[in-house]
Amino acid sequence: MTEGTPTPRRIALAGATGTIGSAVQRQLVAEGHAVTAVPRTALADAKALGALFAEARPEVVISCIASRSGAPGDAEAVDYQANSHLLTAVRAAGAEHFILLSAICVQKPLLAFQHAKLKFERELATSCITHTIIRPTAFFKSLSGQAKRVKAGKPFLIFGDGNLTRCKPISDDDLARFIASAIDNPAMADKILPIGGPGPAISLKEQGELLFQIAGKEPKFKSVSPAVFTAAERVLSLGAPFSGWFAEKAEYARIARYYATESMLVIDPETGEYSAGLTPEFGSETLESHYRRLLTGV
Repeated sequence: MTEGTPTPRRIALAGATGTIGSAVQRQLVAEGHAVTAVPRTALADAKALGALFAEARPEVVISCIASRSGAPGDAEAVDYQANSHLLTAVRAAGAEHFILLSAICVQKPLLAFQHAKLKFERELATSCITHTIIRPTAFFKSLSGQAKRVKAGKPFLIFGDGNLTRCKPISDDDLARFIASAIDNPAMADKILPIGGPGPAISLKEQGELLFQIAGKEPKFKSVSPAVFTAAERVLSLGAPFSGWFAEKAEYARIARYYATESMLVIDPETGEYSAGLTPEFGSETLESHYRRLLTGV
C-alpha cells in the first residue's frame, strides 16, 4: 500500500493508552501531527466528548479501542457503542476522516466481540464520513505469552499438532506506521484493509521452535486438544440462561477454541480457505527479532 505524505493534521486518538494506541500516538507525534487523546471515560459521556471535540477541532479521528475481555457486555459497550458515540461526535465536529482499527478475525464471526466490531464497521461504512477500516492479523504481544515458559525450560503448549493455525504477525510500530499512512492517502480511503507483517505465515509450533532456538534450548512441546474448550463451553452454557457468570465463562471458552483452531489470515473468497498469499504484508520488523529482544535483550 502506497504511503501518503500528509500535512500536519489535528487528530483525535481513542485508545491511546493501549499497546497499539500508544504506538500510533508516538508515530503521529513523530510525523508532526497535533494529537488529542480521547479518554475512555469520555466515550460513554456524549457531553464530555462533544466538549473535547469542540476544543480540539479534529480533522482526523483514529480509534484503537477494543474490549479487554471479549465478554458480550464488554464487547457491545466498547467495540460497538463507544465507537458509535465517537462517530456521532466526529460528524458533529466536522472531521474529515475516521480510521478504525478492527481485526482480521471478523471475516469469520463466531464470537460476541466480532459481531460487535462488524456492527460498527457497517455503521461507519454507511456514514457520510471518509473512512478506513484496518484489519491486522496477529500482534507480537499476543504471540509472546509463552516466552517466559521457554526461558524457564518448560514445554511450549500447542493445540493438536501445533499446525492447526497460521498467522502473519505485525509489530506495534509497523502497524502504527500503516495506520498513520492512511492519513491524506486516497488509496486507503473508504477501504477495508487486511494487513500482516513480513511473512512467511507461521504456525504455533513454529513459534515455539523459534523461541527454543533463540533460547538455546531443546524443543519441548505439550499438546492440548481444542476439544477441551468445546467441552468446557458446553458445560458452562448449561448455566448461561440463569447466570451472567456462566454466560461470560462460556464465551471465554468459545474465544479460546476459536484462537486454537482458526488462522489469522485472509480468507480466499473462492475456496473459503485461509490464504497466506492473499494476506498483505507491511513493515520490516520480524517476530524473530521481537523474540530475541524478549529472551536476550538484544
